Amino acid sequence: MRRRDEFTLTVRRGVRAGRPHVVVHLLRRDDTAHGHSDPRPAANVRAAAAAAHRPDGDLPRAGFIVGRNVGNAVVRNKVRRRLRHLVARHLDRLPPGSLLVVRANPAAASARYDELATDLESALDRLLRRRA
Repeated sequence: MRRRDEFTLTVRRGVRAGRPHVVVHLLRRDDTAHGHSDPRPAANVRAAAAAAHRPDGDLPRAGFIVGRNVGNAVVRNKVRRRLRHLVARHLDRLPPGSLLVVRANPAAASARYDELATDLESALDRLLRRRA
């Protein structure tokens, strides 16, 4: 994911699971169409919902938020690369057309790779069990 409105839609309407190193937001395709009504309909929310239904929308997509509170640019990019690699292993578990946002907490800067992997897997398990 690269568009701001997709990130906003996922964070505001998706389900969330927090862990010490990451917070994961998951928005399933059916949640963009109905179920979670926004009292303030906006053009960017409609655009993001439409983008989730485009022809290549069957593939789940992921985006990452690694803010300045995590560390300097070198640290943020290291955390983002680690998270991207970890999420790639779990994309096949996500429902078709879903959007996933992974936000790194400041503790992710000093976390070992296996700690990030454990937190991410635990958060994904919780989110996928919630609607199963």
